[in-house]
Amino acid sequence: MARSTAGGRRRDGEAEQIVDAALARIAADGWARLSLAAVAAEAGLPILRVYRSFRSKRAILRAVFRRLDEAALAEPPVPEIGERPRDRLFDLLMRRLDAARPFKPALTELRRALPADPPTALLAGALLLRSMRWMLDAADVTTGGLRGAAAVKLTAAAYVAVLRVWEGDDGEDLGATMAALDARLRRIERWLLPTGRAQPGSKPLPA
Repeated sequence: MARSTAGGRRRDGEAEQIVDAALARIAADGWARLSLAAVAAEAGLPILRVYRSFRSKRAILRAVFRRLDEAALAEPPVPEIGERPRDRLFDLLMRRLDAARPFKPALTELRRALPADPPTALLAGALLLRSMRWMLDAADVTTGGLRGAAAVKLTAAAYVAVLRVWEGDDGEDLGATMAALDARLRRIERWLLPTGRAQPGSKPLPA
């Protein structure tokens, strides 16, 4: 049993090594030129080892999303007195952006390349919606029904808008990014509240 566990850890470590190599190649050469052969060369691994973990570069993209989601969801938001769903969601989304910081050049290049690759753009859109659903679930915001579906889509749109600010934010504390995210979440806050509950004194704007 111990041998199997150790083998699983090695495979997980190798998969992370492959994802790191792919992100390095995306930053250097762009998404369109990325290949499993280039990833294998960057990682210093035989291409068969890469292929055993990821059958395509889109499979690596799924792993990138999963890495960021797991970083955000590793621990629940710390409860605070008087906190609102928006506060919890803000914390989770900032965790996700913090986890993405080391890979900003690659993720910026990837976002810019998506319009020229419709199949990958569709996949990225689906992965983003799934990620935002998980963030909302963790923030204790309903994602069921029409209202929940709207909350997921509005949160995804807010996140994409904030990404453009984040890409140019070189501040250590990501102050510009935090301000943009706070403003965007305030605009959709009524969709984050339980049904029938309105935030006192607030007049949400359309997203």
